[in-house]
Formats: sequence, C-alpha cells, structure tokens
Amino acid sequence: MYEKVTSNQGVETATNLQSIKGRPEYAVGLDIGTTKIVAMIGRYNDYGKVEVLGVGKSKSLGVHRGVVNNITKTIESIQKAIFEAQVASGIEITEVTVGIAGQHIRSTQESDYIIRQDAERVIDSADIDQLCGQMHKLAVLPGEEILHVLPQEYKVDGQTEITEPIGMYGGRLEANFHVVVGQITSIKNIGRCVKSAGLDLSNITLEPIASSKAVLSQEEKEAGVALIDIGGGTTDLAIFKDGIIRHTAVIPFGGNVITEDIKEGCAIIERQAEMLKVKFGSAVPFDSQKKEFISIPGLRGREPKEISKLNLSKMIYARVVEIVEMVYQEIKNYGHEYNSRKLIAGIVLTGGGAQLKNLKQLVELVTGMDTRIGYPNEHLSGTSKKEITCPMYATAVGLVMEGLEANQHTNEDEIREQISSENELLDQQQEIAAADSKTDEGQVSGVDDEIKVESEYKMHEDRTKVMTDKKNFFERWGDKFKEFLDNVE
Repeated sequence: MYEKVTSNQGVETATNLQSIKGRPEYAVGLDIGTTKIVAMIGRYNDYGKVEVLGVGKSKSLGVHRGVVNNITKTIESIQKAIFEAQVASGIEITEVTVGIAGQHIRSTQESDYIIRQDAERVIDSADIDQLCGQMHKLAVLPGEEILHVLPQEYKVDGQTEITEPIGMYGGRLEANFHVVVGQITSIKNIGRCVKSAGLDLSNITLEPIASSKAVLSQEEKEAGVALIDIGGGTTDLAIFKDGIIRHTAVIPFGGNVITEDIKEGCAIIERQAEMLKVKFGSAVPFDSQKKEFISIPGLRGREPKEISKLNLSKMIYARVVEIVEMVYQEIKNYGHEYNSRKLIAGIVLTGGGAQLKNLKQLVELVTGMDTRIGYPNEHLSGTSKKEITCPMYATAVGLVMEGLEANQHTNEDEIREQISSENELLDQQQEIAAADSKTDEGQVSGVDDEIKVESEYKMHEDRTKVMTDKKNFFERWGDKFKEFLDNVE
C-alpha cells in the first residue's frame, strides 16, 4: 500500500499518506532519548483514551545524556523513526511535540503579582496570562532560557491557598510558580534537528512532566508522589503534592552507566553488555545466583567467556544504589517534609530502566517508601499493542497526550475568539441599526415639523388675507359713505 522513495539526501520517505495538517484531533510525540528515538502518533477515542495509530523507533546515535552532540546523526535517527511511524499509521507527520531532558535542566521556585486596574471586574484567563507572561521575563543566568512557567498556589488580596482564582474579585493577584530553565544552545540544537528533519516544532515539554501525564493518576498527585523516570542517559524526577507539581530535577546518570560498568567489568563489547543487563540482570543479588553462569560468545573464534549471575547482579546493584541514593537525596534536599509520611503515594518508577528485575524492591529498601512500576496503559485504549504499554514508552505516550491537550486548547481558543468576534460584529451591527433608526426618527420628526410649520404659515397667510379683505371692505365702504355725504351737501 505504501511505497518507499529515496530522496536526494538518501532519506527514505513514504508515499500515499493521509495528510493531517490542520487536523487537531491528531498529535505526534517525539521522544529524543540517549539510547532510542521514538515517534508516536495518536488521537483520543470516543472514551477519552489515547489510540496509538503508529510507532516508529530508531537507535539514537547523536545524543549523550539527553543532549544532542551530533546534529547529522540525530537528524538521521529522527527521520528513520518518523518514517516508521508514518508507514505504520498511513498518516503524514508534519509537526511534533518534543521532549527535552539533560543535565542542563534546572528548576526554581518564584513568585510574582499584578495589580488589576478594575477590582470590580472578575479575574479571568487574561489576568492569569498576564501574570505568567511577567514570569517569562524573569532574569535567568546567561545562556539559559525559560522552558515552563507552572503556576502553583494563588493569592487574591492576601487570601491564600487559592488553586483557581478565575471568577473571583480582587485588586492584587499573586502566585507562586515552578519555573523550569534550560540552556539555550541545547534547546536550539533540538529545534534545529527537528526542522532539518522536515518537521515543524509545535511544542517542547520537559520529559518528566510528559511521563507524569502517562503514568500518574490524579489521586496520586493529590496524595503526593515522586515520579522517577530512568532513561538511558538521565534519570528524571518530578514531585507532585496536592495535585500540583512541586519540584523537578534531572540526574545525569541512567541505564547507560550500568551497561558501561558491565562492559568494563566483563571485558566485553557494549552490545553484549546491554544484552546481559536486559536478559539476565537483577538489581538485587541473591546467593542462589552463585551456581548460575552465563556464557558470552568470543569475538572472531576466540574462546567464550563465562560470568556468574551473582557477579553480574553485584555490578548492577552497586550502580543502581548510587543512582537511587542521588534521587532520594534530591527529594530530601527539596524539602524535609517530602518523605514517606508526606508523599503518601510513594514512588513511581518508569522509563526503560524501570524494567530491570527486582528494581522495585531495591528502591523500597533504600528509600523506605512504597514503590510501584508505572505503566502508561491506564491512558491507552484497549486496542493498543502490548509493547506500547511498557514503561519505556511512557514519555512518548505523555508527549502525545501533551500535544492533544495543546491542540484542544488551541481549538477552544480559536472557537472562543471566533465567538467573541461574532459577538463584537453583532454588537456593531446593532449599534449601526440603532443609529440608523435614530436618524430615521429624526428625519421623520423633521418632516413633521416642516409640515407643521408650512400648515401654520398657510393658516397665518389665510388669516392675513381675511384681515386684508376685511380692511379693504371697510375702506371702500368708508369712501363711498364720505362721497354720499359730499353729494348731500
């Protein structure tokens, strides 16, 4: 059904694709990770679940710890993933929502306020936009750019703990914000790769925020939860409490450092080390593993190597404990109140690294917090393939959801603007009609006045004529009477 066409640059493209340009019911998430690049296209079904129409995956060749370090290879990997998603879905991909991570990401807590000119007018979305717009002008370190401005609690005229100020009266509107900042060069490099791959960049989203959409429930966010997304190059953290994001952080270590330890410890190549980690690895060593050995094929006829599962698990355990302790320290540094008593929902693990055997038990042992593995299947339709429901696709699913929500908001804003424009046009038409009516009444009134004046003038002329005729009669009668007297004499 689809034809493969090779362009002049040697890039494969698909023909006979259905275009979705200008159709907000579709969205594409592009997860540019350290080990893989995933392109996923989806839409909401009739039940509000995400229906995945196509997925493309390619090995990430130009990204290190979430940061692009080879533009050309990254572009090629993006194009390959996009091509596979287009062929799988039969839909042409033109714009994407991209996830961003990396050790250059940092977050900060800020606050700001506005003084409203008319306190008798209720607070609306324009006031919120104005307040958020001020935060986007916040001074940051040289070479940095603000990625997200996320409102937390609001204050209206000193009244605190307001989560939704719209519809309230007040003169001073204040808010606390969670501000996410990243390096301009890293952000621009991602944008350049996307555009050079022939795509439009609709939005850039912090990856832990996207992952949280896919694997966390609203109840967990209300109760308090720490999301840990273990990727290939970084481990992302997002803390939620009372339904609001409280803190985000990126730890510059992920599954790749575990693979590197196995590679060096066993003196094998990277591909073999990754295979050992995925197929035989465990985050917790057990004594029963002493008697179990794994045979690794030698290179070009060399003798195979053997390694016990216990030694393999010990190497993995040492590095995983280090990563978990760094994340847990980040949780404690943010606020001493964020512990097992305050974060009632505990920890949710997701990402490709969350598939490591016995990782849940190890995290519970190190942190003392309840832990579960986060799967994105809660928000996916029942027809989704089993492969997509695994934790390694959580970020891609979250990016699709982010894109769909953004499209809905854009569509709602356009409808709202259209309704507002139509109302303004209707008001103008009514004003013009009223003015015309008033003018017509004035013209009719003027005509009536003219008729009245002409009538009165005619009556005056008639009275004047009658008086003149009477005067002339008496004058003639007087002349005749005077002539009669003269004749008598």
